[in-house]
Amino acid sequence: MNKLNTASREIVAAARKVIAQQLGVSALIAAAFLMARGQGEAYAALFGGLIGVVVAFLLGRGVARATETARLDHKKSMLILYLGALQRFVLVLVLFAVGLKVFALAFLPMVAGFAGAQLIYATAMRRGTPI
Repeated sequence: MNKLNTASREIVAAARKVIAQQLGVSALIAAAFLMARGQGEAYAALFGGLIGVVVAFLLGRGVARATETARLDHKKSMLILYLGALQRFVLVLVLFAVGLKVFALAFLPMVAGFAGAQLIYATAMRRGTPI
């Protein structure tokens, strides 16, 4: 039981580190768009990066929750992971739609910000970060 609590804490700590890196890269991408194209496209890049941050946050929270649940019920733990994946997928679609339709943000900078945040996440996974 103590092993699972330690694993859960490690997952949360790793998620925080990845999120901090994602925020940094998103800010850099937004700054590049600010200098090259202006304020509106910088906001779009930042919004896209924040979508990636929200997804990483939800993933970290879901994995930590599934880890805690696994000690009691493995099936419920898997269900948490599957529903979390579905939730994140739908949320990404909804947030992109909100950015495009409600806030009228530019598509390319928004995708660039999101891609930058996801690249940080993919790099962390490749290094074996437990998130």
